[in-house]
Amino acid sequence: MERRMNSALPPASGKPLRPATILIVEDDQVVAVDLEGRLDRLGYQVADTVASGEEACEKVSKMQPDLILMDVHLEGPMDGIEAAQRIRQFCEVPIIFLTAYADTATLERAKLAEPYGYLVKPFVPSDLHAAIQMALYKGTVDRALRENHEN
Repeated sequence: MERRMNSALPPASGKPLRPATILIVEDDQVVAVDLEGRLDRLGYQVADTVASGEEACEKVSKMQPDLILMDVHLEGPMDGIEAAQRIRQFCEVPIIFLTAYADTATLERAKLAEPYGYLVKPFVPSDLHAAIQMALYKGTVDRALRENHEN
């Protein structure tokens, strides 16, 4: 399969293209490795993979990824929803939840973290790719609007 490059920057920006960097937050090692492979084949760069909400908060503050793929249920005391809420307090990175849970209670909690997407496992690569592209685009637009508003 041909490897594509999917940029974090819109083509009209005039800036050099670079692959979007994605932090994976997933406590199931098999799922994490599968996601890494899928993202690589789609042309994204995996910044790192962590298994807990605490690790995710620490990595985001150091790495500033373009996007986070976050499982809702993680090992440790902090789940993915709480981690996403904490991350949003210090960083405006787009977050997409990846989870096997689509019950009403989980969806209602997830909404409070204001994710850029919510994919229910198992998902097909085209759904993952579309969700990432929309989140990256919306993140770029949101960032530009914030910067414009501040000026």
